[in-house]
Amino acid sequence: MSLRAFFDALDGTWPAASYRQLGPVTLREGQGGGSRVSAATIEGDWTPADLDAAEAAMRDMGQKPIFQLRPGQQTLDAALADRGYSVLDPVNLYTCPVDLLCDIPLPRVTVLAVWEPLALMLEIWAEGGIGPARIAIMERVKGPKTGLLGRHADKPAGCAFVAIHDGIAMVHAVEVLPHQRRSGMGRWFMRAAALWARDNGAHTLALMCTKANVAANGLYSSLNMEVVGEYHYRHLTSETTA
Repeated sequence: MSLRAFFDALDGTWPAASYRQLGPVTLREGQGGGSRVSAATIEGDWTPADLDAAEAAMRDMGQKPIFQLRPGQQTLDAALADRGYSVLDPVNLYTCPVDLLCDIPLPRVTVLAVWEPLALMLEIWAEGGIGPARIAIMERVKGPKTGLLGRHADKPAGCAFVAIHDGIAMVHAVEVLPHQRRSGMGRWFMRAAALWARDNGAHTLALMCTKANVAANGLYSSLNMEVVGEYHYRHLTSETTA
C-alpha cells in the first residue's frame, strides 16, 4: 500500500469539516476536532509566500497555524522550524493485511460492533477526552463505519471507531477504561476491527499511533503490524487554538 493511499484513507475515515486548496496547500477546517483534521498539508513545490498565505488562512478560520509533515518533506520541515514552529506528536503509521488478524475467533460478547454509538460509548470516549467535536468527525464519514464496544469480566471495557475508505479500514479513537487496562482489550479491539473490516470488503487494516505511546506501539508490533511510515506536526506554541 502506498503512503498516498494511507493518507487518502486518513482523510476519508477521519474527515475535516471542510477542505480548501490554496496553491500547493490543502487547508482543513477542524472545528475543534484536533490536529489531524486541522493541519495543513503541502504537496509539490512551494514558496515562503505559500506558507504566509496558509498561516493567514488558518488564522482566518479561527485556528492556530499547524502543518502536518510527511515523509520526504525535510526542506519544508526545516523552513517551518526557522519560522519558530515546534514539533508536535510524531506518529507511526501501521498497516497489515486484514486476514492477518482474523485467525482467532472473538470470545462471545467481548466486542460488539454498534453504530450509532450508544450513550455508554459516548461516556467512555468523553472520559478519554474524545468529546462532541471528535464524535462529529465520526458522523461525517460517508463510507462503511462502526463503533466497537468492548466488555471484560461482564463490565464495559472501552470502545473504538473503524471506517473504510477504498479498501483500507482505519482504526481510530481507541479508548480502554483505566481499570480495564492490561486485560487484553486492545488486542481484541484490533481483531474485532479486522473481522468487521473483512466482512465489509476491506483488504488492509491501518492506524496511527503516537511514538510516545510505548504500550500501544508494543501492542501493534506484537500483532505483526508493520510500520510503513511516519508523520509529525509543527505548530506555533505561542498561539492558541480558537
